[in-house]
Amino acid sequence: MTEVSTIQLNLGDKAPDFHLPRDGGGDVRLADFAGKPLVVYFYPKDDTTACTTESISFTALAPEFHKAGIAILGVSPDSVKSHDKFVRKHALSIPLASDEEKTMAIAYGVWREKSMYGRTYMGVVRSTFLIGADGLIARIWDKVKVAGHAEDVLAAAKEL
Repeated sequence: MTEVSTIQLNLGDKAPDFHLPRDGGGDVRLADFAGKPLVVYFYPKDDTTACTTESISFTALAPEFHKAGIAILGVSPDSVKSHDKFVRKHALSIPLASDEEKTMAIAYGVWREKSMYGRTYMGVVRSTFLIGADGLIARIWDKVKVAGHAEDVLAAAKEL
């Protein structure tokens, strides 16, 4: 059984390190983004309505993030195989990390108890972290509402 996340990151905290497999093969680690701002968005599940909308929104704005020197990484507990299918189906350009063991979700404090229709269960709380070029947490969005979120993140990232 995966433990519940009791960690709560705050602004100015050092971003927790990670090393995970990613879509398309290979892996991704925090060190890959050293010296540049990074947006990490955690989402619950590939190919569900809100998660698809969020990933498509970040993909649509990816050229603007890139032009501003800001990297983006999506993270969910889905497998690499699931990510590959999700990327192909929706022509996503954002790298997606597979956190099947929930180690990154726990480290970032987003693996928490959730409830729906009176049932409680463990899952990823949709959250986004803006990590500055210095490796410190510059901004946190918790319990994200998808509409307009990618645009808000882009605006905040450009202010770094």
